[in-house]
Formats: sequence, structure tokens, C-alpha cells
Amino acid sequence: MPTLLLLRHAKSDWSKPRLRDFERPLAPRGERAAPRVGGFIAENHLAPDLVLCSPAKRAHATLDLVLGKLESKPEIRFADGLYMAGPATMMTLLTELEGKPERVMMVGHNPGFQAFALMVCGGGGEEDLAALARKFPTAALAVIDFDGQWKDIGAGRGRLRLFATPRALKEASPS
Repeated sequence: MPTLLLLRHAKSDWSKPRLRDFERPLAPRGERAAPRVGGFIAENHLAPDLVLCSPAKRAHATLDLVLGKLESKPEIRFADGLYMAGPATMMTLLTELEGKPERVMMVGHNPGFQAFALMVCGGGGEEDLAALARKFPTAALAVIDFDGQWKDIGAGRGRLRLFATPRALKEASPS
């Protein structure tokens, strides 16, 4: 059963307004949130086999901090098409996957990630679906299960297993 982890990049730094969007680094808040999400992925045995990552600096930095919490090291592909991608591009990247990665993590941007997740999720927990519909915050993680193979995924064919935000993870973790 294919499982997709959609990870929006962590909070970026807007302190240098002249910096190109592609080059924006993570803000301190993002640097704290990304490892927390990585720990959550590790604790819940969700480590990906393959990562498709936007080449934007903030996405790359998010991925580095998440991977630092995982024991296994997945194959990583930087996909130019993921920078500010829409749902159609994400669907193509997934349905054209070769081999049999069981778990794929995409690291990228909104509004595309939220639109894609809402498009493919035909079911899941009501609270998680409602939270996803409201907002896909920075460093949030949507885990979506599909039946069949990657080539078979499509609109409404996924089930949202969980939707985790850094704020919820911080509140749930012991002090």
C-alpha cells in the first residue's frame, strides 16, 4: 500500500525582503519545528523510502533537519517541478514513480500541498480532514494512504491517516 507523507517546509525567514523567494532560509521557529516533525516521523515508524524535495533553500533545510532524526537514510531526489507546484504536477511526479517505494515523502510548498491533499483525500478522520481544510501550516505533515500502486492514485482515492502540525506536536510532547 503506497503511503505519501506531505511535509510543508518549516517557517522561513522574511527578515531580508530583497532576498529571492527561492533563497529564503529557515527562521529560528522553523529550525525548531523541523526536528520535532522528524522525531514524530521516527517515533511513528513513518520513515520514507524516497524523498522528493523542492530545491528551494527552505525546503532543503527542512529536509536536512527532519532526516537528522531518522535512523534510515532514504533516497533523495530534488525535483525542480516541486517548487511552488500545483496538484497536477504533484500527481504526475507520483504516478510516474518507478520501482516500488512503499513510503514517499514530498517536501514543498503551499498552496499546492493543501490543494493536492484535499484533492486526493476521499476519506480519513473527520477532525484531521477539517484541520487540513482550514490550513496547512509550515512544517505540517499529512500522511495519506492509497490502495494499489502509485500509478493508480488519483482524486479521492487516498485516506488521510493523520495530519500533524508543529503546534500540536509541541503541545503533545512532555516538557
